[in-house]
Amino acid sequence: MEFLLVVLLVAGLVGAFVWWQRERAARDARNLADVQADARRWYERLGGQVMTLSGDDPAVRQSLADAAERYHAAGSQLEQARSITQYRLARETAVEGLTYVRAARTALGIDPGPPLPPLAAASGAGELTVPRQVQVQGQTFKAGPQPGGDTPYYYPGGRMQGRPVPAGWYSTPWWKTALGAGVGVLGGMLIADALFSPSFGDPGYDAGAAAGLDDQGGDFGGDGGDGSDGGDFGGGDYGGGDFGGGDFGGGDFGGGDFGGGDFGGGDF
Repeated sequence: MEFLLVVLLVAGLVGAFVWWQRERAARDARNLADVQADARRWYERLGGQVMTLSGDDPAVRQSLADAAERYHAAGSQLEQARSITQYRLARETAVEGLTYVRAARTALGIDPGPPLPPLAAASGAGELTVPRQVQVQGQTFKAGPQPGGDTPYYYPGGRMQGRPVPAGWYSTPWWKTALGAGVGVLGGMLIADALFSPSFGDPGYDAGAAAGLDDQGGDFGGDGGDGSDGGDFGGGDYGGGDFGGGDFGGGDFGGGDFGGGDFGGGDF
């Protein structure tokens, strides 16, 4: 009798475990389908904008070129994606492309469209609010909140060597050299210091960037540091820390597309 009770107990436990495994697999499949659909929705929205917008202004052409590059990158990521993390990365790339679409529409003088989810990589970077002009190593660099003939390069905000760089329009994509080596790093960081360091007066960007600056010790001459935990990306969609928490830096896409590749100006 006791043996029969033990057998029944074991059978019940096994049955409960099998049921739980099936429920978890079904839940994971639903979650995967949801993030896949969400990523594809943003990707298709980006594609529609890239294919319909055009313009001869340098700021428009540059922004649309950057948007098209993100569109192709997101498409490649979607083809390779097999996990929730990978689909979220493709979504981020597509949303980043749409920030360039908004920039192009602004340069065209038309409605930029509805607001976009915040980019995880731009968390705490803020945005430019006043024009700036500095001299660095004999060259003039300009930046401002609006596109212009002297500032045709849009940057959606991010971090260079751990330092926040606000979103705005720039005279040259100097952040590309800041991601390089040797003299390029020195030159890029000198430009960042000159444009945004409090020692040059009004930093010209909003409280979000100032907060990011405080997180790093008060100025751009410090040791960098993290300065941000990557945020929750749009009110909780990525609250588990998939962005900025380590999943995308050397993770599913082999080195990542943010902070050293596509994002942060690597492909401008």
